[in-house]
Amino acid sequence: MSSKQQFVKLNDGHFIPALGFGTYKPQEVPKSKSLEAANLAIGVGYRHIDTAFAYQIEEEVGQAIQSKIKAGIVKREDMFITTKLWCTCFRPELVQSNLEKSLKRLQLDYVDLYLMHYPVPMKPGDDDFPKDDQGKVQLDTVDFCVTWEALEKCKDAGLVKSIGVSNFNHKQLERILNKPGLKYKPVCNQVECHLYLNQSKLLDYCKSKDIALVAYGALGTQRYKEWVDQNSPVLLNDPVLCDVAKKNKRSPALIALRYLLQRGIVPLAQSFKENEMRENLQVFEFQLSPEDMKTLDGLNKNFRYIAADFLVGHPEYPFSEEY
Repeated sequence: MSSKQQFVKLNDGHFIPALGFGTYKPQEVPKSKSLEAANLAIGVGYRHIDTAFAYQIEEEVGQAIQSKIKAGIVKREDMFITTKLWCTCFRPELVQSNLEKSLKRLQLDYVDLYLMHYPVPMKPGDDDFPKDDQGKVQLDTVDFCVTWEALEKCKDAGLVKSIGVSNFNHKQLERILNKPGLKYKPVCNQVECHLYLNQSKLLDYCKSKDIALVAYGALGTQRYKEWVDQNSPVLLNDPVLCDVAKKNKRSPALIALRYLLQRGIVPLAQSFKENEMRENLQVFEFQLSPEDMKTLDGLNKNFRYIAADFLVGHPEYPFSEEY
């Protein structure tokens, strides 16, 4: 692992590696590719791996971690593993059993970080995207503050070191922070964040509450057909970004990651290619000048690649708020 690996201190005293490896895969990508990618990522030096129940690849991620531990390449305590509670499991009585299922698939005794995947509860059951006869997603009415209490119990039980949220807006975060009897603050909010959606207001809010911002889609997403409009702009082809990259003799992807890192954000980089994985780890080897940062700030368009349309219409849909 590069000695340049850096860490961010979370509000509960634990440390998260400042660059993570994302493991989402679309349906068209075989699970074997995810296993191979996770193996490569740990092999080239990533120690922070982000996954989720909904990605349906926790088993593959677990196999990769175990094979690297058995080979003596890493110890469990060197790794920082995140997984997420899916929206159909927000009823408090379902939380711990779902975390335990994730742990079993990951072949771990604990995860380092457990997140609520979205603030929107969906109807419990075997279907991850339960739909009614009209094809509309069936939502549930659980208050996520009650779900949060169940996450706190999982932390007390030693099944998870840190707990946080994902895709929450600042008003939703505020509701957890102001909850009577709050035992643990969320350590982070994982959201879509990149040059076209730089989340400056949400970042300022999170910093004011000592909540880390973790960025998915940091390189403008992998543009998977099932989630992303194929006519949307390709972030890494942006001419301004490419100019800054040329000036710094770095790739556009590295500039895009460094921009987030320098603002105190923890980016997740995703790739299935070993050369890109290696290159992304070079993000700690250079700095962008204040002028470059200002130029890149100018690219923000508040443009969201992943709008989670399947949740629109629920009162907790998070993206109707400005931030």
